[in-house]
Order: sequence, then structure tokens, then C-alpha cells
Amino acid sequence: MFFKVQYHKIFLFLFTSIFLSSCQLQEPSKNHGIIFLKNRSDKLVIDSSNKNDVIKIIGQPHSKSINNENEWIYIERVLTKGEYHKLGQNILKTNNVLVLKFDKYGILKNKNFLDKNSKNKLKFSEKETTNEITQKSFVEKFLTSIREKMYGSK
Repeated sequence: MFFKVQYHKIFLFLFTSIFLSSCQLQEPSKNHGIIFLKNRSDKLVIDSSNKNDVIKIIGQPHSKSINNENEWIYIERVLTKGEYHKLGQNILKTNNVLVLKFDKYGILKNKNFLDKNSKNKLKFSEKETTNEITQKSFVEKFLTSIREKMYGSK
């Protein structure tokens, strides 16, 4: 009888230790872009670092400016699972953008780091651009309305 109780305690101890060791202590996250972008951007020195240093520290840029080849953009985005009241939906943990501007010799002249809070303070223009190429002519509008009336009655 004594041995059975002792085996039950050992079995219970082994079961709980195996069960607890398989639990994750880190929160699940999905990373996109350069991880720890803020730490890497702190290593860059304005008027001292060049394009080769940036590539060595951070890597190739995600995108370059359309108008200026000397403006590089890096992105970091981390999503994590929400708490129970969020029903496991993804929550945006970090959302950082680093914009680097170089002079014509490839020397870093400006770095602008935008995090999630500073991007919320940006103001965008309310103006809308009209596209005259895709607007229909009078004849095309007229024929389209006739076609809709013809096929709409079937």
C-alpha cells in the first residue's frame, strides 16, 4: 500500500513537470520587417555613416523613395495575440518606420524614426485627386445606361 501511494506521487510529479515544461512562456508574435529597428537605428551616426554601413547594420531597404533614390525606408511590425476578452484577435504591438536620407555621396544626412504613437499625430491632406483618364465620355455613359435598362428588364 505504501508503494502505491509513492508511485502515484512520482507519477503526478512527472506528469505536472512535463505538462508545465511544454507551456510557452513567451507570447506568440508575428514579425514583419526588421526586428529591433530602434536599436539598430541608434547605431547609425548622422554625417558619419554611409550606405554601406547602413546595409551592414540594418540590411537592404524595404523600399526606396519614388522621386529620390537616396531616401531609404525600413519597416518593423509586430503582431501579438490578444487577451481573452479580445478573443485571440491580433493586436498591433509595435509598428515602426525608419526613413533615412543620404546626400549625393552616400553619407547619411537625416534619419527619421516614426513609432506607433508618432504616426497617429501625422496629418494627412483631405484633398482628392480626380482622374480624368478613367472618366467616361457622354456617349459611353449614355450607352451604358441603355445597356443596363435592356438587360435589367430580363
